[in-house]
Amino acid sequence: MDPFLVLLHAVSAGLSQAELQELKFLCGGRLSKRKLEAVRSGLDLFSALLQQEALGRDNPALLRELLASLRRHDLLRRLDAFEAGAAGAGPPEERDLHAAFDIVCDNVGKDWKKVARQLRVSDAKIDAIEERYPRNLTEKIREALRVWKNANREDATVSLLVTALRACRLNLVADLVEEGQAQGLQDENKSGAGFPGS
Repeated sequence: MDPFLVLLHAVSAGLSQAELQELKFLCGGRLSKRKLEAVRSGLDLFSALLQQEALGRDNPALLRELLASLRRHDLLRRLDAFEAGAAGAGPPEERDLHAAFDIVCDNVGKDWKKVARQLRVSDAKIDAIEERYPRNLTEKIREALRVWKNANREDATVSLLVTALRACRLNLVADLVEEGQAQGLQDENKSGAGFPGS
């Protein structure tokens, strides 16, 4: 089964009728009035968005925006878990970076703009993030990190992130990221040590 479709099914099951109405309203500019009138469940809405290619496994940004507007942090955590699982299937550097993002999101707080600027995220993009997530600090931080990662691809590394945190005098957060990376390496070594010849 496609993990993204499983995620959409779980999100749909977690929506109340009032929340579905809010989502339909928010999607008014993306779907025709006729399609919106036919929507009776979250699955109907997500199917229509998938058909329009406004939503997809490689493009879950709209889903994140919709859930953030509902302030459904429980469902946002499911989306985070899906993205972490997708990263978990990737190379170790990708997993380390994703784990580092979680630590930064939990610990940076209101200094997020300083960190974003240190990572060379433009002021225009920072303003756009502010506008997109006006009342959700964690999502602002995560989106800024995502923008940095997408702009730098393979050059976006945990060590660069740690350097940026230290430049912002966020040494405690930098230490936590480094500890998390060291723990990840230990866990990887332990799991590899259990198999002969590995």
